[in-house]
Amino acid sequence: MYGQQGEVSGFLRADGQRLVNGEGREVLLRGVGFGGWLLPEGYMWRFPEEGDRPRRIERMIEQLIGKEKAARFWHEYYNAHTAEADIRRIAEEGFNSVRLPINARFLIEEEEPLRLKPEHLQLLDRMIGWCKQYGLYVILDLHGAPGGQTGTNIDDSERDLPELFVNEGHRKAAVELWAALAERYKDEWIVAGYDLLNEPLPEWFNGYNDRIMPLYKEMTEAIRRVDRNHMIILEGAHWATDWSIFDEKFDDNLMLQFHKYWNNPDQASIQQFLDKREEWNVPIFMGEGGENNLEWYVGAFGMYEDLKVSWNFWTWKKIDTNNSPCSIRKPANWQLLVDYLQGGSKPNAEEAEAVLREFLSNMRLENCDYYQEVVNALFRRPPLRYPAIFYGHKGQGVSYGLQNAAKCNIGFRQEDGTDIRFIRSLRTEPNFQHGGGEPWAEEDRLLLQAHTGDWFNYEFNVYPENSDASKTLLLCIRAAAPEGNAKIEVTVNEREKITLDVVSQAWSDYEISGELNIGPGRHVIGIKALDHPVQLDWLDIKVNTTLKS
Repeated sequence: MYGQQGEVSGFLRADGQRLVNGEGREVLLRGVGFGGWLLPEGYMWRFPEEGDRPRRIERMIEQLIGKEKAARFWHEYYNAHTAEADIRRIAEEGFNSVRLPINARFLIEEEEPLRLKPEHLQLLDRMIGWCKQYGLYVILDLHGAPGGQTGTNIDDSERDLPELFVNEGHRKAAVELWAALAERYKDEWIVAGYDLLNEPLPEWFNGYNDRIMPLYKEMTEAIRRVDRNHMIILEGAHWATDWSIFDEKFDDNLMLQFHKYWNNPDQASIQQFLDKREEWNVPIFMGEGGENNLEWYVGAFGMYEDLKVSWNFWTWKKIDTNNSPCSIRKPANWQLLVDYLQGGSKPNAEEAEAVLREFLSNMRLENCDYYQEVVNALFRRPPLRYPAIFYGHKGQGVSYGLQNAAKCNIGFRQEDGTDIRFIRSLRTEPNFQHGGGEPWAEEDRLLLQAHTGDWFNYEFNVYPENSDASKTLLLCIRAAAPEGNAKIEVTVNEREKITLDVVSQAWSDYEISGELNIGPGRHVIGIKALDHPVQLDWLDIKVNTTLKS
């Protein structure tokens, strides 16, 4: 059984603020995005600005190896980059959905009258079939609309303008494309919904913002003429973060989507979206987030879980990375292509072909470097380094308890009133910015200070890998006692209780000794300060698995 048992079954739909499947069971989407597959972005190829979008990458490859061989390259690319093996692995990890970004130019042969490319539609059909086989809902995402909806590289725009909103032909083609996709997939329940436009109109093009909702309504009307089954997914303006455009709820099967990358992973940073969920009585979806480090992932994706917000990680696979699950090894002579893009000498066709052949081989899942720790961070699954500041988001009395609210706060999780400190080195404020996957420096971190009687809960999940195995929890807590001595009580699932002496003002690692047996499913570690303040840096959670005799 792949995916989450029983979750992926029948048409997904909005039911108030919940998503429910065909059996009426509540579902929280947990997925990954296929960035770089049908809409290759240059940053995922480690290319400079000169190769930042599909049309520029395509032009470079054609210049290097010729039109016929370039066409063959792209045919092999689409087959190798995201294949059945990827779908199988995604399902095995416990994800229940994927978000499939589409470049309109990948599907559309001609806009007027609209003609689609049958061989590329068959690629979509095949992917959807694999997802059905392995139990993954599919969100179809128009990532690059006709003419471009953002006027940036991410939509493959030709002139860095959001021409979708100013060119009548492009607007008509976008509406007709959604009508055609709805006609094709109207009876396919594994398709979760239609994500009408990815991140329309960054702020510098906000003069067109009043055109987004009318276009959404027109697209929805075209879809509803042939398809009443599928959910409509709407994104806000300015990288999906500006929801002021959502003036009225115009359909009874809607989900609203925001994206979140590098700012604080705390409730205050998404409160506007939670408020709109209440106002419209619809489910909400964090449809893109990632490109950061493991600690940020633990905090952000754990928060979505606790607040019942569906989520999708960006992205499954890219070149030379350690903050996505799959890293494509950079071909040996990749720099030849980078240099050429930046005006350097042109490699000969044989050299370029060799680099591209190696690239096609390296992108297959079996040849990628796989970072299990990224997936573990998303699911809060051991082995896991769990920053103490990311205790649960289920509120006072459930995820944490305080004797007194902190008198001062650095601006992170301020709504909770917890005493979060920042150990400064060179920086003057906490930094959650876009990183390369490295955790914060040891001397430059956020830490949690618990006063006498304060307690905090940390949820984690054990995956049911083998029913014939017993699992033992291994726990290490990094802590310090500002007054030189403190006691903490550690609980596991509110049953096991262990008292630890924290005996030094210096950071020290305190290991839990003895056997703590746990089974598959969700577990909670609680930490309570019994006397004197204690500072908490992180919890290191591991599970030792042994086969039963």
